Amino acid sequence: MKINFSGDLKGLEQGLEIICIELNIQQSKDGFPLYVKQQTGPLTAFCQQDRGEICYQEKIHFFRALGLWLQEFEESNQFEIIEEPQFKTNGVMVDCSRNAVLTLEGIQTLLRKMALMGLNIVMMYTEDTFSVEKYPYFGYMRGRYTEKELQACDDYADAFGIEMIPCIQTLAHLAEALKWNYAASIRDTTDILLADHEETYIFIEDMLKAASRPYRSKRIHIGMDEAHQLGLGKYLEEHGYEKRFDIMNKHLERVVSLAEKLSLKPMIWSDMYFRLGSKTGNYYDLHSNIPDDVIESMPKDVQFVYWDYYHTDEEFYRTFLQKHKEFGSEPIFAGGVWTWNGIAPNYGKTVVTTNAALAACKKEGINEVFATMWGDNGAETHSDAGLAGLQLFAEHGYRQDVSDDHLARRFSFCTGGNWEDFLSLNEFDETPGVSKDNLHESHPSKFLLWQDVLIGLYDENIRALPLNDHYKGLADRLEKAINRNNEFSEMFSFYTQLAHVLSIKAEIGIQLKEAYDRKDKTGVAQINTKIDMLRNMIDDLRKLHRTLWFSSNKPFGWEVIDIRYGGVLSRLETAEYRLRLWLDGNIAAIEELEEERLYFDAPWKMPNGALGRNSYHRIVTAGSFSV
Repeated sequence: MKINFSGDLKGLEQGLEIICIELNIQQSKDGFPLYVKQQTGPLTAFCQQDRGEICYQEKIHFFRALGLWLQEFEESNQFEIIEEPQFKTNGVMVDCSRNAVLTLEGIQTLLRKMALMGLNIVMMYTEDTFSVEKYPYFGYMRGRYTEKELQACDDYADAFGIEMIPCIQTLAHLAEALKWNYAASIRDTTDILLADHEETYIFIEDMLKAASRPYRSKRIHIGMDEAHQLGLGKYLEEHGYEKRFDIMNKHLERVVSLAEKLSLKPMIWSDMYFRLGSKTGNYYDLHSNIPDDVIESMPKDVQFVYWDYYHTDEEFYRTFLQKHKEFGSEPIFAGGVWTWNGIAPNYGKTVVTTNAALAACKKEGINEVFATMWGDNGAETHSDAGLAGLQLFAEHGYRQDVSDDHLARRFSFCTGGNWEDFLSLNEFDETPGVSKDNLHESHPSKFLLWQDVLIGLYDENIRALPLNDHYKGLADRLEKAINRNNEFSEMFSFYTQLAHVLSIKAEIGIQLKEAYDRKDKTGVAQINTKIDMLRNMIDDLRKLHRTLWFSSNKPFGWEVIDIRYGGVLSRLETAEYRLRLWLDGNIAAIEELEEERLYFDAPWKMPNGALGRNSYHRIVTAGSFSV
C-alpha cells in the first residue's frame, strides 16, 4: 500500500521508516493522503473516503494509531476511532537471566510489535547478563549484553517512543553473579549481597554505572525482592542478629544514595517490606503490619513496584494498591504473562489475573503498569509464546473493557498471530485433572516430558487420566495452526511435535509398570518398541526446540536445555537396555519397576486441581544433583 504522510512528522521519521518496512507500506506522494497531527488528548484514527487523519499526543500513540488506522482501512475507508490512554506507561519486563537472553534482533522484533500495540516501556531483566568492566566473571558465559548492544536497543526503542529501563538486582537473586571467588567478600548468603559492607557498595556503584550508561532513561529498577535470608549468613557472623527491617532500610538508603549520585531515579519490588511485616512471611498477607517508623524511614524518592500474578479478585488488588499508597509514593503495578509455567504458557491464569488486576488499577488511578515474562527453571518457554498476554495488557491500556473479538483482531494485525491458536497453548498444562484456568499453576507437560519412564515419579499423580488422548487431540489442532501463523511456524511446529511426543509418553510409565506387574512379556516388549520410537521423536523435538531458541536467543543457556534432552534420551536408551535384559532372562527383576508408585507431593502440598510442579531436578530423580 502507498501512503502520503504529511503534517506533524518530526521525530517520527526513523520509527515510521521501520514500521513501513514491517507492514509493507511505501511512503509516496501519490499514495493515499494521511495527515498527522500532534495534540493533547486522546489518540484518533479517522478516514473519510479520500483522506485520513491521525491525532496523537505521545510518540507511541502515533504508532498505535497508525496500526489501528491500517487495520480498519483494510475493511472500510470510512471510520473514526478514538482511544483514551488508561495509563501513562504500560509495557513489559522480559527475563534475560534464566538462560534465555534475547539477541539484539530478538529485542528489535519485540519492539516493533510493541510499537503497534502501543506499549511504551520495556525492561530486560538482567541479574548478571550485562557487562561490568571491572568484573570479568560477572555474567561470564551467560550471554551478557555489551554496552554497545544495549545502546543499539535503546536507540531502536526511542524511535517508537518506547522507554528502555535497566532492570537489575542490588540485594538478592544474585546466585549466578556471586558464585565466583571474586565475590567472596561481598556475599552474605548464596544469592544475597553482604549489606553494611563498604566493598559491597563499591560493587553496586559499578553495577549501577554499567547498567544505566547505555540508556537515555534515568529510571532504573534495582530489584530488592525475595531476600528471604537477609542478614542470616556472613552478616550474622559479623554483626550479630539485627532486625531485617533495619538492615533492609539501611541498605536501600545506601543504594538509593548511589543512584542519586548518578542522577538515577530508582524503583524496587515491594515484597520484602510486606513479608517482614507479616507474621507468616507472606507477601500477600492482608494483616501485614509495617510499623509507622519503618514507613517513615523508607526513602521517599523510590517507587515501589507491587508485583502480583496470582489473585483473581479485583478487590484484593485494590486493597493492596491502597496499602502501597501508604508508602508515600505512586506505586507501579507489575502483572504476569505466565511464560514461566514450564514448556508452554499458562494463559488461563494470565487472562483471569490480568483482567482483575488492570481493572483494579484503573479504578485506583494507577498510572504505571507492566507485564512480567519470567523464565523460571530454564526458560523452556520461548518469549514469542507470551505475545498474546502483551496484547491483553496493551488493549487494557487504551479502553475500559476488552472483548475477545477485539483482542483477536488486534493481535492478528500487531503480530500476525492467531489469537485462538496462541491461547490453545494453555492446553499443554490445563489437562484432565487440572482445574479450570489452571489457577494452581500445574505443569504436566513439563514433568511428563522430562520424567523417567522407569522411575515415573509423577505417574501416580496422573493415574486414570486420559492424557494420551488429550495430547493427541491437541496435536491434531496444532498441526492446522502451523499454516495459520506463518511468522510463528517454527514455534507451532515445536509445540505440535511436543504434543505428539506427549500423546505417547504421558502414560507410558503407567502402562509399563502395569505390564511388568502382570509379568506380561509381550506387553513389555511392545512398550519397549514404543520407547525406541519415542527416542527418535524426542530427538526431533530437541532439534525443533533448538531452531526456535536460536531464532531469537543467544546461544548461551541452550546448553542447559540440550542437557535436559540428552538426559531423557539417555534414560530412554537405558530403559530399553534394562527391559531387554529382563525380556531375555538375563536379570530376574527390574528393581525400578518393583518399587511401589507413590503420589508425588513435595516440596509443597498439592492442592486439588493440580498435578505437579515445574522444578526439573525434582522431576527427573528422587536422588540428589549435589552429591
